[in-house]
Amino acid sequence: MVTSHTTPPRVYINESVSVLLPLPLTGPYDYFVPPNLAVSVGDFVSIPLGRREMKGVVWGNGKGELERKKLRNINGLLDIPRMSSDLRLLIEWTASYTLSPLGAVLRMSMSVPSALESPRKRIGFLPSENLNNGQTDSRISLTNARSRVLSVLKDGCPRIAAALGREAGVNSSVIRKMSDIGLLRKITIEEKLNMDPIDESLKGPVFSDLQTNAASILVKRVKRSNESNNKNGFSVTLLDGVTGSGKTEVYFESIAATLAAGFQVLVLVPEIALTVQWLQRFQERFGARPLEWHSDLTGLERRLTWRAVISDEARVLVGARSALFLPFRSLGLIVVDEEHDGSFKQEDGVSYNARDMAVVRARVGDFPIVLSSATPSLETFTNVQLGRYKRVVLSKRFGGAILPEIHTIDMRLEQMTGHTWLSPDLKRAMKKTLNDGEQVMLFLNRRGYAPLTLCRQCGHRFKCPNCTSWLVEHKFQHKLCCHHCGYSMIVPTNCPECGATSDSLASCGPGVERVAEEVAEYFPESKYEIMASDTMQSLKASKKLVQRVQAREVDILIGTQVMAKGHHFPNLTLVGVVDADLGLSGGDLRAAERTFQLLYQLSGRAGRAQRSGKALLQTFQPDDPVIQALISGERDKFLALEASARKRHGMPPFGRLVAIIVSGKDYKRVENVARSLGRASPSGTGLIVHGPAAAPLAVLRGRHRFRLLLRADRDVNVQQKVRFWLSRVQIPNGVHVNVDVDPYRFL
Repeated sequence: MVTSHTTPPRVYINESVSVLLPLPLTGPYDYFVPPNLAVSVGDFVSIPLGRREMKGVVWGNGKGELERKKLRNINGLLDIPRMSSDLRLLIEWTASYTLSPLGAVLRMSMSVPSALESPRKRIGFLPSENLNNGQTDSRISLTNARSRVLSVLKDGCPRIAAALGREAGVNSSVIRKMSDIGLLRKITIEEKLNMDPIDESLKGPVFSDLQTNAASILVKRVKRSNESNNKNGFSVTLLDGVTGSGKTEVYFESIAATLAAGFQVLVLVPEIALTVQWLQRFQERFGARPLEWHSDLTGLERRLTWRAVISDEARVLVGARSALFLPFRSLGLIVVDEEHDGSFKQEDGVSYNARDMAVVRARVGDFPIVLSSATPSLETFTNVQLGRYKRVVLSKRFGGAILPEIHTIDMRLEQMTGHTWLSPDLKRAMKKTLNDGEQVMLFLNRRGYAPLTLCRQCGHRFKCPNCTSWLVEHKFQHKLCCHHCGYSMIVPTNCPECGATSDSLASCGPGVERVAEEVAEYFPESKYEIMASDTMQSLKASKKLVQRVQAREVDILIGTQVMAKGHHFPNLTLVGVVDADLGLSGGDLRAAERTFQLLYQLSGRAGRAQRSGKALLQTFQPDDPVIQALISGERDKFLALEASARKRHGMPPFGRLVAIIVSGKDYKRVENVARSLGRASPSGTGLIVHGPAAAPLAVLRGRHRFRLLLRADRDVNVQQKVRFWLSRVQIPNGVHVNVDVDPYRFL
């Protein structure tokens, strides 16, 4: 790992430089550095663009394509540390690999424009000096509200009016009045994050021999990377541990070693809901919480966090995929938790996989990266097999806990009555578990009450007006919703097609709300909660629900895939999968792999402490290879079979795929562009193009969609092929062509 620059950066004065802007531009523009200014590559600068003033990054030498008199001057240098060369390399690599405009990738690093402004000065309040000396005007009464305000300020920490009022439970007028009459004094405070110091020297938990060995290997790789004369600090290690094996605590040791060496750490997680218990464990280990990066942050929190990262004040940050492009300057370790998870793939805007780009980030920075999972992706598994990645195995659960038994319930043999979704066998197991004072988890990967509503009289099906999808009934909200674009409507009292009354409207199929309805009927004394993205829309809501489950205020937890990721509920001993077949079909390349990962992770929520656990899978296909692999526990055998099938058909990770998605509001224009692309498609050895064809999701958010898919051998430069391909077709206004290298979904 490079710890310092051997030569100072070049300083530009009175000459042209290229400046990259956070706009969808393919490259930087040239600007002139006036004599009164000095800049270097990586500096954040203010420049004129048309009539606007923009912020950008000095990217290198000027291209020299314009005469000096035509160049506009840089307005000024921003008071922000310069962007690291590692991050600039990552931006260039990502743009080249994903075939995205260079400026669009830069925009992901400059995602908080207000952070580029100077820190704001704000007015805060403290008790007046007279009050501290006991010299107050006897005519001033200390009401309960005023006393609460003064009590909050006893810690000596000034607060702005909004925060002070919130903590004291008073409105701003109380604070203004206290300032006017001399109970409070105003002081100027700078915006700054309240960060408790992280102490990497604190001792972690007592490890098993397996954990000790695994932690030792990870720490050695961190220390080797930190050796000043070492040019080979980069390494990728798969931390491959069964559910409940203590993977988090093990990679915490590598975090401690990195912090001790003076470097920053980034931990990527797929879902914000996953961080609730993770944050608790981090605080127990290091005495403080790390900084966080996710969509729940306020504008102020995002601005201050961005500046804390670039100024090296942020020692550890945990966040979703976008955190990868934050402007770290001293990054020394990346951990990708649940590395197999599809949430690391971004499909809107710049299409990239954060796990793969994190490996690139570690490589250009020459430091280690840890990929942690109980169900590694086939890509990672293959890289281990080929010797590109190292592997550390935790084959046993921590503390003597044993892995859950997994059994199937053959739904072809079950005697189901009416509109019920829980089999008699599953209900009996639930009853026994509840009688034993333990908790149950029921899984169905469908939000809402029912995925389809239709009219029994005329057959009308309620569809989204903006998307090719049915509206999902959310009975508790009395709404029909589209899960693609967010459109919703109140459940009508009559069929809009034939006028039949609401009695004729049938809810088809189950969602988690319908399962909850059945649970309430059969287990009326038990307390249940629904755990889905609808009920966990913020970190605060997630934390509250997790705490209730941990406190055993919930007997039955019903939910979607968010339950499968990283949660630790010691009293939960039974997992019931309502429809284990749901993800097995559909023609998706990764359907089998994804279903195995999801059901394995889900089963791993059971029996994570002293009590043994069990998982019951309701299925109509008990002989399916995925189901059989889950029952036998032969994960590596399943991955080997999956790899063999992919290799036979030239599919990733043994071949390359690039998806081309053509979209627009005018169907004919979109179709014409798609067909033009089809006619201009490349050909040659080891390469084939499928399509064009209407996408399975033919209309999304009011835009018609066609897809083409390029499949190529591993050694084909698909970026070069696609660049030339797209250059042969003129794209009219109103039509958008999106390129997705290594697509994850095919809708």
